Amino acid sequence: MQDLYEEVVRIRAEGKRGVLATVVRTEGSTPREVGAKMLVHEDGSISGTIGGGRLEAAVIKEALETLDAGTPRAVHHDLAGPEASEAGMICGGALEIYLEPIFLGPKVFLFGGGHVTLPLARLSKMAGFRVAVIDDRPEFASRERFPEAEEVIAEKFSSALKKLKTQRESYLVILTRGHGYDQEVLEWALGTEACYIGMIGSRKKVETIFSNLKKKGVSAEKLNSVHAPIGLDIGGKTPEEIAVSIVAEMIQERRKGKGRGV
Repeated sequence: MQDLYEEVVRIRAEGKRGVLATVVRTEGSTPREVGAKMLVHEDGSISGTIGGGRLEAAVIKEALETLDAGTPRAVHHDLAGPEASEAGMICGGALEIYLEPIFLGPKVFLFGGGHVTLPLARLSKMAGFRVAVIDDRPEFASRERFPEAEEVIAEKFSSALKKLKTQRESYLVILTRGHGYDQEVLEWALGTEACYIGMIGSRKKVETIFSNLKKKGVSAEKLNSVHAPIGLDIGGKTPEEIAVSIVAEMIQERRKGKGRGV
């Protein structure tokens, strides 16, 4: 069992995902006892077992569905009756299995360390997002300025972008100090699998950047997925109000299930 827990720690440390399946209740004759565990990796491979056979195959399928949804659930399997017999489940009992998604949770990457990013980093952390801040100016991207961030990168965007590890649970928020930087980051962001991409700026600025990227071959479909101008329309004017609108929009996206992290 210790090895299984170590495997959970390992996949979390590597930014990978999986589902821990635990037998929590049994009735009658079952292949494994309460407490038996199996770790289902995102590629469908497993560590440990809850009984093998078609039961295990069914649970692997359910686990991957649970991973995609991002929320835990309990599933029930009846190992008696005609249907169970046809499926090769002939133990005669029943069991309930708790499926728990394993991943680090949603992470927001804030590109630009200016006035809006200060309250945005704090609010993002409070709302359950892990926070990374990236800016090419060391005086704007520092641990002292962003103590709530788990990652602070102070280097040119062109080099920083090559090092960032994003996933489906990533939220990319573009708030740099110039159109050129915004376009550079957005073009990179559209090549990731991030569930949310947002860019601050006026409609005119957004239209200009979108037009430039279309000329470079970026599809209209991809550009239409970008939240720009960013944030819910609450009429915010101050940095704090704008930050609230952005975090609210990210929460809205997360609750749709697209962010796969609660």
